[in-house]
Amino acid sequence: MIDHAHDLACVRDATERLLNAVADLDNASLSEPSRLPGWTRGHVVAHLARNADALVNVLEGRPMYASTEVRDADIERDAPRPLDAQLADLRESAARFQAAGAAPADWTRTVELRNGVTDSASRVPFRRWAEVALHHVDLGIGYDLEDLPAEFAEREIDFLADRFAGHKEVPSTGLAAGDGRTWTTGGGAEGGPVAVEGTAADLLGWLAGRRDGSALTTNGPLPKLPPL
Repeated sequence: MIDHAHDLACVRDATERLLNAVADLDNASLSEPSRLPGWTRGHVVAHLARNADALVNVLEGRPMYASTEVRDADIERDAPRPLDAQLADLRESAARFQAAGAAPADWTRTVELRNGVTDSASRVPFRRWAEVALHHVDLGIGYDLEDLPAEFAEREIDFLADRFAGHKEVPSTGLAAGDGRTWTTGGGAEGGPVAVEGTAADLLGWLAGRRDGSALTTNGPLPKLPPL
C-alpha cells in the first residue's frame, strides 16, 4: 500500500539535498549543459519548479499544464535566471507542493496528469520524488544514480517495469539486481525472454533512459526501450 505521507517526507528530504547542491553552484555553472540533451542546468532547475506547481494543480483538480506549449515556454523563460532567483523559485514551489500534500484530501481518488494519464492521488508524491531525485542526477554536479536512496531505486524500478509491461515494442524481459531482487517487464513484442542483470543503479539508469545499458549483462540483445 502506498504511504503518501511517507513519500511527502521523502520528497522534502530529496528537495533539501537538491537545494543544498544547487546553492553551491554559481551563475556560470548554472548556464552550462546538463546531462539532458539540449537543456542547461538552468532548464533542469526551472523544470523542477514548474513541475512542483503542476503537481499542485493535479492535487487540486486542475489541468497539470495549460498546454505542452505553455509548459515548454515557461521552462525556456525561467532557465536563464540567475542562481538566487532559481533557488528562491525552487524552494517556494516545493513549499507549495508540500502544503498541497498536507491538505485534507481523499488520497484514493483518481487524478489526471499529462496526456490523459491517470493515477491514484496517493502516488503523486512518489512521482514528485522521482522528478527531484532523477533530475538531481541530471544536473551532473556529483550526485549520481548510485547515490539515490535504496528505497527509491527499488520503487522506481518497480514503477518503470510496470510502465513497460506488455509494451508492444518490448519483448518479455526479466530483470535481476544480483542481490535476489527481480522484476519482469515487456512482453508485447516478439522474441525473448531476455534476461538482464546488473546493479540497481544500472538497471534504473537503463529503464529511465539515463544509461545505455552497456554495464548490464544479458543472454541476448538488450531490448530497445521506448522514450518515457
